[in-house]
Amino acid sequence: MSENKPKYGFTDEDLKVVSTVYDKTILKGKRVLVSGAGSGIGKAIAALFARLGADLIICGRKQEKLDSAKVLFESLGAKVLTYSVNIRDTDQVETMMDSVWEAWGGIDILVNNAGGQFPMPAIDIPVKGWNAVIDNNLNGTWFMMQNAAKRWRDHQQPGNIINIVIVIDRGAVGVAHTCAARAGIIYMSKSMAVEWAEYNIRVNCVAPGAIESNGFNHYPEEGVKTFYECNPMLDVGDANDIAQAVVYFAADSGKFVTGELINVDGGGRLWGDMWTTGTPDYFSLKD
Repeated sequence: MSENKPKYGFTDEDLKVVSTVYDKTILKGKRVLVSGAGSGIGKAIAALFARLGADLIICGRKQEKLDSAKVLFESLGAKVLTYSVNIRDTDQVETMMDSVWEAWGGIDILVNNAGGQFPMPAIDIPVKGWNAVIDNNLNGTWFMMQNAAKRWRDHQQPGNIINIVIVIDRGAVGVAHTCAARAGIIYMSKSMAVEWAEYNIRVNCVAPGAIESNGFNHYPEEGVKTFYECNPMLDVGDANDIAQAVVYFAADSGKFVTGELINVDGGGRLWGDMWTTGTPDYFSLKD
């Protein structure tokens, strides 16, 4: 293992060489906005888009992460714009969208990846923490969707939205706040797939299950252990699995698909649970 490689996740060098099933020109000329592209799964998604010919607009809260990611994406051949934005702030989102339309004439694809949560038993989640996760994951995604859709409508441009959510079929123990927010996004996306069809806007979701990324480093080891046991494949996926699912919706491969959800979880929703805080003694098998 490289000294610079985190215990879990990937390096920039990994993103340059990871395999893909797609032709390297499949997204040539597409303008793609990826939120939360400075690290983790969002960075992997944006890197694959860059490798497949797209130009990128990336946004996040930390400019230093965006600057570092920009160097990577430009090395992969993409033109890149960066915006330090808090997606919970509607004024910041609107200003960014105006700037993008002025600079590049718009975007073709919006990938809403930004979000986050912290592992904690639901009974202990403070009000401030609950509100922050709901506001960031649900409201922030909506602000991005609505602002892009208004501009696509007003400029009579087609649009394509892909929202990164989580697998919600069995709930999400230890992260009830993000489960509530992401479930809202899934059904909001289904609603908008119908409402916005008249504007030629498609809306779909990709739900990662146990996907190894840098985010694994924020969970306790007893929680991470369950990630490798929560699906019948008894393994974890990698960030490129999510990136390739997103490209399916973004490219012509998904041109007649809207209102859908792809679960990338190794069959986990059919099998077991991810205990982000570790399996409680109450649920441990007794002799």
